[in-house]
Amino acid sequence: MIKAKVQDALNRQLNRELYSAYLYMSMSAYFESLSLKGFASWMRVQVQEEIVHVMKFFRHLVDRGGRVILSPVEAPPSEWSSPLNAFESAYAHEQKVTGMINDLLGLAGREQDNATYNFLQWFVSEQVEEEASVDDVVKKLALMADAPGGLFIVDRELSQRVFAPPPTTQGAGA
Repeated sequence: MIKAKVQDALNRQLNRELYSAYLYMSMSAYFESLSLKGFASWMRVQVQEEIVHVMKFFRHLVDRGGRVILSPVEAPPSEWSSPLNAFESAYAHEQKVTGMINDLLGLAGREQDNATYNFLQWFVSEQVEEEASVDDVVKKLALMADAPGGLFIVDRELSQRVFAPPPTTQGAGA
């Protein structure tokens, strides 16, 4: 049985992952409004990844005898000053999520909840990939700042991203 303190923290994180999906959906809509279909598609793949994260927390809570409690999801921004600004915002968001995962790890350790501690290791690795993926786009957009035509090259490149569900593992599947 999962401790109430850990259950509450995991429910908060589940809600934060829903916010992440909502944020990336908003970014996708922003890029659609600019006719940057590749950028929009990249963000929709990100939405799918965030939903996988939500379901991992959901499944872990249920598997541990806990209760999933959903709370309202805050409205995300809907406008950014540029594609670069949107991706910089996404990068800052992923860094914030990394901090949240690290805080959860600390809590799991203090509460001697080894199952949750082990479960969260997947997210530690995932956040390295998430930050690197977004930072790669930020760097490309920053490099082409003086060559706006490069935006269309990056748009074409981003359109190639496809969703690849992670392999499921016992007790942590999506």
